[in-house]
Amino acid sequence: MATRIAVAIGDPNGIGPEIAVKAAARFVGSDIEPVLVGDDFVIRKYVERHAAELARRIEIVPVRALDRAAFAPGATEARAGAATIAYVREALQLAQRGEVTAVIGCPHSQTAINRAGISFTGYPGLVAELTGTPAERVFLMLVANGLRIAHVTLHESVRSALARLTPVLIVAAARAAIDAVERLGVINPRLGVFGINPHAGEDGLFGDDDERITRPAVKQLQALGMAVNGPTGADMLLAHRRQDVYLAMFHDQGHIPIKLLSPLRSSALSIGAPVLFSSVGHGCAYDIAGQGVADPASVVETLTLLGGPGSA
Repeated sequence: MATRIAVAIGDPNGIGPEIAVKAAARFVGSDIEPVLVGDDFVIRKYVERHAAELARRIEIVPVRALDRAAFAPGATEARAGAATIAYVREALQLAQRGEVTAVIGCPHSQTAINRAGISFTGYPGLVAELTGTPAERVFLMLVANGLRIAHVTLHESVRSALARLTPVLIVAAARAAIDAVERLGVINPRLGVFGINPHAGEDGLFGDDDERITRPAVKQLQALGMAVNGPTGADMLLAHRRQDVYLAMFHDQGHIPIKLLSPLRSSALSIGAPVLFSSVGHGCAYDIAGQGVADPASVVETLTLLGGPGSA
């Protein structure tokens, strides 16, 4: 039986619809069945251009959200921003009804969405809101070339993130990461926890943050029977690569190694919510939208990731 995955097409004026169609075409006849979610007239424009011979085999769930006058590839448009949210909402509802096993969100424009008067800081917060999950229990995990890094904190200053870090928050993020990796097919995953300070504080030489925060969290996780190593300096853990998933304390701790390893081709999973959701690791690329040259590799790789063993 094919694994059905909803693909919300993202900002209709960006490259999202194009790469969604191109990716869906590659999976026709396979064990992974993309279901494209968005305005029908937008999707069909790209189907006719890039996959006309497969038009009847590409499944579309139409969402009437965009005024045709606002469909202008390359333009940052508030109505396109509002449509982006409508597509994700419908895709998540498909997952909550059990009609798909996971959801992918194609590139969005934070500017366009906020111009529509919608408060938006990224997909994890939206997924939390639309699934009724507390925002502080939905985390981001980046995946690229076999490397998986979840983040305890994300878009905030280091000072703010450090003030929020607690053993409770770290345990919640760790459990979300382990659950997500298990859903992706890894049996008994091993988790590596990055330290807050260099060398995880070097026994207090570089501050006591790890002694107060990360070390107690690791002990709690180990007491629950989880295979957890750390806290250890991020550089050392990544040098050995002995764990299945890693837990970063701050945004750059996790983003930099992923982006170095695989520029513009990572998958960004929102974990901790009941729906397995992933966006792709790049933006709308308005400068090439509608030109037919967008590379669908990020969507292809994310479909493959979510459609693997245990994705349901």
